[in-house]
This record gives sequence, structure tokens and C-alpha cells, in this order.
Amino acid sequence: MADPSAYKPEPGAVPTDPGVYRFRDSTGRVIYVGKAKNLRARLSNYFQPLAALHPRTRRMVTTAAAVEWTVVGTEVEALALEYSWIKQFEPRFNLKYRDDKSYPYLAVTLGEEFPRAQVMRGAKRPGVKYYGPFGHAWAIRETLDLMTRVFPVRTCSKAVFELYRARGRACLLGYIDKCSAPCVGRVDAAEHRQIVEDFMAFLDGDTERFVAQLVDAMRAAAAEEAFERAARLRDDVAALSRVVERNALVLPDGTDADVFALAEDDLEAAIQVFFVRAGRVSGQRGWIVEKVEDVSPAELVASLLLTVYGEAEEIPREILVPTLPADLDQLVDLLRGERGGAVTIRVPRRGDKRALAETVLKNADQALALHKARRGADLTARSRALTELQTALGLDDAPLRIECYDISHTGGTGQVGSMVVFEDGLPRKSEYRQFNVRGPDGQGAADDTAALAEVLTRRFRHAEEPPPDAVHVSSSGPVGRAVDRARRFAYPPNLLVVDGGQPQVAAAATALAELGVKNVSLVGLAKRLEEVWLPGEPFPLILPRGSEGLYLLQRVRDEAHRCAISAHRKRRSKAMTRSALDAVPGLGPKKQKALLRHFGSVKRIRAASREELAEADGIGPALAERVARALAGDDPAA
Repeated sequence: MADPSAYKPEPGAVPTDPGVYRFRDSTGRVIYVGKAKNLRARLSNYFQPLAALHPRTRRMVTTAAAVEWTVVGTEVEALALEYSWIKQFEPRFNLKYRDDKSYPYLAVTLGEEFPRAQVMRGAKRPGVKYYGPFGHAWAIRETLDLMTRVFPVRTCSKAVFELYRARGRACLLGYIDKCSAPCVGRVDAAEHRQIVEDFMAFLDGDTERFVAQLVDAMRAAAAEEAFERAARLRDDVAALSRVVERNALVLPDGTDADVFALAEDDLEAAIQVFFVRAGRVSGQRGWIVEKVEDVSPAELVASLLLTVYGEAEEIPREILVPTLPADLDQLVDLLRGERGGAVTIRVPRRGDKRALAETVLKNADQALALHKARRGADLTARSRALTELQTALGLDDAPLRIECYDISHTGGTGQVGSMVVFEDGLPRKSEYRQFNVRGPDGQGAADDTAALAEVLTRRFRHAEEPPPDAVHVSSSGPVGRAVDRARRFAYPPNLLVVDGGQPQVAAAATALAELGVKNVSLVGLAKRLEEVWLPGEPFPLILPRGSEGLYLLQRVRDEAHRCAISAHRKRRSKAMTRSALDAVPGLGPKKQKALLRHFGSVKRIRAASREELAEADGIGPALAERVARALAGDDPAA
């Protein structure tokens, strides 16, 4: 680990001009690139005492062995140079954008004598017009199948084209009129290029003109009693209409815009963009970003826009984002220069654009959830995660069973504890448990640490195996239910995780010690910095951001948090539903359930007459009278 003071620049050596700086490691490799409008002020932030730095920044400056800088004229030039160097050096501590899949495009090879329409992936090539990206290759093939009825462009490969040219006869697509067959001279190069231009015009949004031409031709053929040709044209209109329906209008003003959305957690972020041209969604793309540094959403959006439009052939007039990017003015100036016209970056607040942004956000949420599920289901990644945790935490064995606990409440009321179980790196939902926290007086625990201690105490009281002579007892009675409960909790975890930092870990350790629980390792995962706390340690353990072990801990913690919140909301909703009935003397939980089952809601109970109330199970005339008066606001005891 390097000492940053060993390569700290001399006071006054760093200029105060705008510029770009690079940190290099001991081998000379660039590990971080950044920009600043004042280089001296920015770089001084990296050479503070290590304890004052963010853990990720601390790791970067201790990995580096040198820093250098380049002065530029303006902040816009600094922004452009930063992007260029990030692309050139691929620094490990800068944000890394990975396509969440290889997106297919509908491509037209305009550089060829007879242009070809095809599905294409990978890096973009010169002389090729791209449409998309699309979510699936089959969507492009279905679109081509429909459109070649009207625009019979070439779709075959070069080898197939030359084969049928040598044979002197057309392929099957040529015989069924879904290709104009330029290979055998049915059309010349100029005629085929005109078909291609019409094909591209339709894809560019000029749909109404071509549909109207086909409708007019169909009517003319019908008037001439050329019914076979009219039927063919009718089918062509239907085919183009289906293509138009798939590319439905989303912005009625015909706007050209790119709409971005962002879904993130502490380790990764999923980004989705819809490309809208002439008011229609023409394509979609997504990225998964691994957060190797601590970035705000504004910084993430700024970096994203630089990445997307750094090499873009087309920059729209309007860019809709979930939050305004950092360095907004400089970014707008840079994109305006690239586009050669005005560019607007804004957050949609209302109307159709806001609704479309919410749709893109749903796609981003689903992409992040799918990525996490795929990563969690990967056997190699799970094995690596368990091995990393074993090494980092100094465990004797890999933690094949992990239990995690969290507490949820609203202002100290309705306290609920959750217990989630992961076995072999996967959730074991049948083992999940929920605990209503009672506290010493039945009114709840004093704070989260006391609630956590109660939950752990109740869980580990049942950690011992049930006695052999009790296993055969039926679960129909109270003894049998106790045995079932003991059996469910009999398998202790290898690793116990609590949601929180040092206070929560200390409370859990005390509870386990009082119960005499041994051979169970304990850690806490604090949310803000993803710090791993061990019992009795004054400082947390910082796992690498790309660690599969940290990812597994985070997934376990997030699952416990989700379950705790769900259980608390359910308990709170139940309490709110029954609050009006709780005030009725003589109306216990059983009769409350009977009323709610009979009427469906408190609102309907309040609207019911005394005679109707008395019809519910267990509710006689006297109790019905008290219920009616209580819900009407009178004194029920009167």
C-alpha cells in the first residue's frame, strides 16, 4: 500500500486552471481520470489524512504511486478530454458501463452496390445505417418479414447472393416476391437503391404516405375488378399496419428525444434508455454499472451521457433524464458542439413525457432485478462468494447457511423482526420467519438494539434438536406445535448477519453470549458505506466493491430489510383496520374477525343497522347495540 504523501505535489506546483488529472499505479498504469475547473483545489482533496477520505477514495490514493495533470482552456475542453482518456486508458477506479446484453440492430448496408437489410450486432461499421437497438433479434426478423412484402429489399448474405447470381435464377424469396432479385437482374442497382430508400423512409417515420399509396392502389385495382391484385395490396396494407402498431406513437408532438432512467443500489446501477424518433420508440438499450467509486445520481448521469454520446452518430434535440447531471452547462455546450445545434437536457415533470419516463424506469428496475437474480443463480459466483466470505471473516468453513435479521417499525410502534435464510448462496424462503416484538411490558422494545436482542433470544431458544421421544408427536396440539417450532429452528447458521453497524452487532453478540450460543459467526452490514462490522472490533472490514462476498452479504441484508418492511406494513394495516373496533367493550379479536368476515370492512360495519350487526356470528343484540353506538361516536358504555 502506497503512502500518498510520497507522491503529493509540492505546494503551489499545481495550477489553478481547468484541467484533467490522472493517477497512476507503481507500474505506470492509469487507474483514475478526473477533471476539475480548479486543479489545485481539486487535487488537494485527495491528500487529506486517510481517515478523512471515503473508503473507495482511500483505496484509490493508496493504490496510486503518482499523479499528473494537463491544463486546458475551458471546462468544456476538460470534459471532452476526460471522456477521451477514460475511453483510452479504461481506469479501474472510474465508472464502467457494461451492456446488460448484446443488443441487435436492424442494419442496412448502404456501402454495397445492392444494399442488404439484416440483423447485426457488435461494433458499428462505416457505411451502414442502423435502426434500434431492439430487445430481441426475432422482433427484427418479424419486422423484415412483414416489410419485404411491400419493400422487397435484399436480405441474403454475400455468399448466397453470388451463388444465385452464378446460377442465373432467383432464390425462394425472389419467387414469392419478397425480394426484388437484383442477383438475376430483375431490377438494376438504381431501382434497388430506390426500394431501399423507401424502406428506410418508412422506418424513419414516414408511414402514412406509404400506407395511403397502398390503399389508393388497392381501391383502384378493385374498381378495375383486378381482385387478386387488390387482395395482395390489402394484405400489404395489413402488414405495414402491424409494423406501425408495434412501433406505437408515444409522444403525439412527433418529438425526437432520448429518455433515460436509473435504478440503483449501493453496489450497482441499471440504466435504460428509450430512443424516440418522430414520436415513436425506435429502439431501447441498457447498461449495468458497477460502482467502483462513490458517485451521486447526478455524477452517474453525467458520466452516462458522456459515454452514450461520445461516439454517437445522432444526438437528439431533447434528452430526458431522471436527475440533472453534474456540470450541466459544460455538458450541454459539449453536446451542442457535437450535434451542431441546440440540445436540451431536462427532467420531465408532467404529461406524456413524464409517463414515458416512468415506463423506462420500470424497465430499469426489472433489468437490475434480473441482473441480480442471474448473478445470484450463478453457481461459480455463489461458490466464489462463499469462499471470499470464509477468507475475509476468518471462518473455519464456508458459510453454507446464512441467517440475517432486521427490525422495522414506525416511530417505535408496530415493531417487527425478520429472519431470512440463505443456504448455499440461495434464499430458502420456507425457512423465513417473522417476529412481532413484544418488549418486557408487552408494548414493544425500547429501541432497535433491544428489539434485535429479543428476536435473537426467541430464535435461539429453539436452536436445540427436539428430544427423540417427542419427534413422533402430532402437530395438532400445543405440544406438537412446540416440537414443530423447535425442529424448524434446530439447524443453526454458520454465519449470522444483522442489518446495522457496531451497536447492532454488540447487541446481537450480548444476546448470543447470554444464551450460550457458540460456533455461530456474527457480522453486521452497515448500509451507507457497506462496512462489515465484527464483534469487539473498533474498525469495520472493507470488502472490495467487486467482491462476490460483499454482493452476497448485500443481497441477504436487502432481503431481510424487504421482509421486515412487508411484515411491518401488514401489522400496521391490520392494527389500523381494527382500531375503531378495539374501543368496543366485550368485542374481542375473535368477534372482530367475525364482523369483518361478515361485512368486509369497518366502513360497511359502520353503515349497517343494529339488526344487521346482530346477524354476524357471535354478535347478539346487546353487543350489536354497543358496536353501533361506538362507531357512531357515542359512548359505548352508555
